[in-house]
Amino acid sequence: MKVLELLDEIVEICDTSTGMLNRIIVDKSELTQIVEEMRRALPDEIQQAQFIKNERQRILDEAKHEYEMLIKDAEKQAEIMVDQHEITAQAKQRAREILTDAETRVKQLKMNTYDYIDKILFDFQEKMDVMNEKYFGEMFTGIQNTFEDINEKLLGNRNEIKDLAYRTQVEGEL
Repeated sequence: MKVLELLDEIVEICDTSTGMLNRIIVDKSELTQIVEEMRRALPDEIQQAQFIKNERQRILDEAKHEYEMLIKDAEKQAEIMVDQHEITAQAKQRAREILTDAETRVKQLKMNTYDYIDKILFDFQEKMDVMNEKYFGEMFTGIQNTFEDINEKLLGNRNEIKDLAYRTQVEGEL
């Protein structure tokens, strides 16, 4: 995977950079270029989040439009029936039924939309958790191991210097 190769390159830069007292000096432009390459190499799941957001809004707008159309149809039917006195009571009842039906259908459509969006978001969340665990867990473990190795080498070098200093001091006294 390209991201892991770029992380290895960062570790190599850290290993080969000069420094002292547990700090290193790195080329900012080189490190920035690697980070930009990592951003471009990230999977498409991040772009899917924007698609899901847009799709959710489109579905809600569609549901609202359908609700408004059903209400308009109910009102038109009610107005036509009002013209006839004997049918007025039936028209009002039918309008209430249509309105109730429309509200029920809109509510069901909204619930289905929320369930659909929740499933997509849940799937995306699972993918992000897997990616986080796989890529960033490996990255941080690798970096941590590298720093531990560097610290061990530095400790060994310090002990060797202390030993040489001790020998020099002891030999100088003899």
